[in-house]
Amino acid sequence: MKKISLLGSTGSIGKNVLKIVEKFPKRFSIKALGAAGNNLDLFAKQINKFNPDMIFVANEDKKTKLSQMVSKKKEIVSGNDGIKQIASFSEANFFVSAIVGAAGLIPTIKAIESKKDIALANKETLVMAGELIMKLAKENGVKIFPIDSEHSAIFQCLENINRDKIKEIFLTGSGGPFLNKDTCEMKKITLKEALNHPNWSMGKKITIDSATLMNKGLELIEAKHLFNISEKKIKIIIHPESIVHSMVAYKDGSVMAQLGVPDMKTAISYALSYPERLDIKQKIPDFIKIASLNFYEPNLKKFPSIKLAYSVLKEGGSLPAVMNAANEVAVYAFLNKKIAFDEIFKVIKKVVANHKNKKNPSIEEIISEDRQARQNAENIIKKLA
Repeated sequence: MKKISLLGSTGSIGKNVLKIVEKFPKRFSIKALGAAGNNLDLFAKQINKFNPDMIFVANEDKKTKLSQMVSKKKEIVSGNDGIKQIASFSEANFFVSAIVGAAGLIPTIKAIESKKDIALANKETLVMAGELIMKLAKENGVKIFPIDSEHSAIFQCLENINRDKIKEIFLTGSGGPFLNKDTCEMKKITLKEALNHPNWSMGKKITIDSATLMNKGLELIEAKHLFNISEKKIKIIIHPESIVHSMVAYKDGSVMAQLGVPDMKTAISYALSYPERLDIKQKIPDFIKIASLNFYEPNLKKFPSIKLAYSVLKEGGSLPAVMNAANEVAVYAFLNKKIAFDEIFKVIKKVVANHKNKKNPSIEEIISEDRQARQNAENIIKKLA
């Protein structure tokens, strides 16, 4: 049985993980659950239902309230030490990182050091420290299974294939809610419009990343490290139907694609059950009804985040972590209505341009640069307000 420690249980990925665990109680059990504590009612219900041995809540002041909401006495941990404890919890043999942002880096490292295989939805971990993470995983004999639909698709297309046979990877994206909006209209975008994704139901932060297409930039960097392939061989293409989740082209001209409805449960279930496939009662795309599948080059003038991500990835060092930090701060500033939609990229670009890159940074240096980039982004936002 796979004994799971799940971090980010109240988010969209975490809730889907628990749906799959519930369907297959003989295959999976929840040994530890962690959440930010922003939805204590849901978190308490999850705890009472899945009966984990350890609980993590981000804020110390939420511990007392949560302890009063759960039916059985549990070990509740919090803060920086707590997030390390839940990632390395000895009763679990598998770690699912489903939290958003840079906060996922340290627990992922702790899980690897505890020699737990990992299902990774937290793309920021590999964006910030991809080379170090993959090296550490190899040293500890740890397998990392991607949960992102695009990276799961690539993972499936690459099974049992030597990397030297790859000609190109096509990383697909829906284009978000503003694919057909004129560039001149991007300044007028409202928060409500940006949160209205046409195909996927996701958390607010990643939904905004999808609207700016920064999510594709982050996924580009993640793919390079996850699959150990040059960014020159990764091409981002827009696919509005979100049926082809990604493709791999081989030197003989063959192209392998993974298709499915736009629902994260397929990628999640495969990461949890690999190499088996679970009968999760998922729908099959109705190809007759769909009729056609379309692909386009991304508009880099309208969505400059993609071009910036390629440049940052080529430079490497501490720049990817800095870009990620600036993006997080800028997105949350937009969500809190402190800046306009088109100012998200302006903040990111300025922080990246002002950064003095560090080649081959340590984890400690990456964390330090992340912290400084956030402060720099905050300072820029104050001037914009």
